[in-house]
Amino acid sequence: MRILVCAKQVPDTNEVRIDPVKGTMIREGVPSILNPDDANALEAALAIKDENPGTEVIVMTMGPPQAAEMLRECLAMGADEAYLLSDRAFGGADTWATSATLAAGIKKIKKIDMVLAGRQAIDGDTAQVGSQIAQRLKMPVVTYVEDIKIADKKAIVHRQMEDGYEVIEVELPCLLTCVKELNEPRYMSIRGIMEAYEQPITTWNHEDIGLSPEACGLNASPTQVFRSFTPPAKGGGEMITGTTVSEIAGSLVSKLKEKHII
Repeated sequence: MRILVCAKQVPDTNEVRIDPVKGTMIREGVPSILNPDDANALEAALAIKDENPGTEVIVMTMGPPQAAEMLRECLAMGADEAYLLSDRAFGGADTWATSATLAAGIKKIKKIDMVLAGRQAIDGDTAQVGSQIAQRLKMPVVTYVEDIKIADKKAIVHRQMEDGYEVIEVELPCLLTCVKELNEPRYMSIRGIMEAYEQPITTWNHEDIGLSPEACGLNASPTQVFRSFTPPAKGGGEMITGTTVSEIAGSLVSKLKEKHII
């Protein structure tokens, strides 16, 4: 079995700041990390590999050259191959253009039995790319997967719902998007880290995957971010206390009258 994991390098959102004048994200000095949901997808692939000898796990990302460091982390965790789609032509891509690029890369690799991806990326929160890739590859897709079993060339998965889960059986090849409840990602091993820096990372540009500059990046993006901003801080709230419900309600009514709300 050959499993491909779509991963993304994202800024650590605990430290993201927005330029108040330009309305753009300040990336200088902000560390980059493997998108958390993608780490769950990778762990799912590695767990299947552990249970099924001969399984290959391939990781692919679209990003700048420095995204290779994130791919080496994936190799250190246990992935077998890594592919980086990097080209200035890919810059400014929205989810539609991103899915087109990743799908083109996956088609070039060929013979993929399953594609795994995180539910969404923490820097965009759209949860669109996985499903769009499946549409382009003409694969069945199940989103919000919290459990995976492989049997008889099928995947039996639990799809997370607000009040429980659905059990869905889907034939391979398929694409699954994973949630954090699926597993706990493993740590990199010392040996894995050493071997990861000896493994090659295949880098492809738009020509390598058969896309024209007009079919990727900003040129192929029907949506664009106009502005990003940090909402202004709100004033502190006021707790109304009292010994009885009537007393609390009376205090609330008095304050609302003071502000001419009622």
